[in-house]
Amino acid sequence: MKSVIASVAFAAATVLGGAALAEETVRLTMSSSHPTAVAWVGALKTHVVDNANSELEKMGSDYRIEWTEAFGGSLYNFQDTLEAVQDGLTDMGWVGALWEPSKMPLQNIMFATPFVTSDTVLAVDVMNELNDTIPEMQEEWDRYNLVFLGATVSDTYHLFTTFPIASLSDLEGKRIVGASSLGPWMEGTGAVPVAGGLPTFYQQIQTGVADGAIIIPTGAYSLKLHEVAPHITLVDMGVTTVGGLAVNKDTWESLPEDVKTVLTKLGREYSTVHAEEVLARYDGSMQKMAEEGATIVEMPAADRQQWVESLGNLSKDWVASVEAKGLPAKEILSTYMDAMREGGAEPLRQWDKEL
Repeated sequence: MKSVIASVAFAAATVLGGAALAEETVRLTMSSSHPTAVAWVGALKTHVVDNANSELEKMGSDYRIEWTEAFGGSLYNFQDTLEAVQDGLTDMGWVGALWEPSKMPLQNIMFATPFVTSDTVLAVDVMNELNDTIPEMQEEWDRYNLVFLGATVSDTYHLFTTFPIASLSDLEGKRIVGASSLGPWMEGTGAVPVAGGLPTFYQQIQTGVADGAIIIPTGAYSLKLHEVAPHITLVDMGVTTVGGLAVNKDTWESLPEDVKTVLTKLGREYSTVHAEEVLARYDGSMQKMAEEGATIVEMPAADRQQWVESLGNLSKDWVASVEAKGLPAKEILSTYMDAMREGGAEPLRQWDKEL
């Protein structure tokens, strides 16, 4: 397989007043399995791609990046985001760790701790800190030939269904599609989890494979999911970090230091920029779906509390599974929950206290 796509080549020399001004071109491909309508993908273009060369110019670098953009699954689907960057099919792009619970269990810590926070910026800040300071977190990227630049986050999760939900009991026997990492969140509801990825949800519901989805509103609106699942029940299960922007390690090591510096800066900024964009898009998405015929109701507080309490001990199961791999999961969970509380989160369950 091809491991390095980027190349550094002499591009041009312009003579002005006898002085030769040369620029070196670095060719890079930025990709995603999802379309730019999804906030964490759109910001790959609007913040990283669109600002890279101006940042290089500001620092006085002779290098410029010639970008190839491959969004919306034009190179690979949602199941191959890790492998595509790992193997050099693309130089860099969004890696969906939520579909890699076995390969990247530490990156999926928030899927073992629902109902902790709806603050997207806090979520990426905490995950970036963990990846910066915990060697085992860094190793999850390194072992797959990846260089991590910044965490990505979703908005809070709700239910989109083909049927109205008046109480939690209405979910009994219904097939609810979601990322595989979300399956345990359906415990105690009586619903049947169905695995899928955002690009597949519409067809799965339209064809009757699923009766609804557990999904983020910004993603649901971008995919027009409310057309086939017009009943939206606000559950507010919390935000999750869903992976991150990563670069193929072989590509990274071939890059000039100026380019590395700029991509490192933009990658971390991208993490915050898209998290803020997620919050901004959330209200707009909900309003537009209501205007387009969706019925939006809040799950009764008693049913939401029943849901929270009916969940299994997800964090304990996660710790046992991850520590079986020789990783310090209990310590990482404690660090994570402390960071969340210190950041202002008010978890509905204190997952680190249930081990």
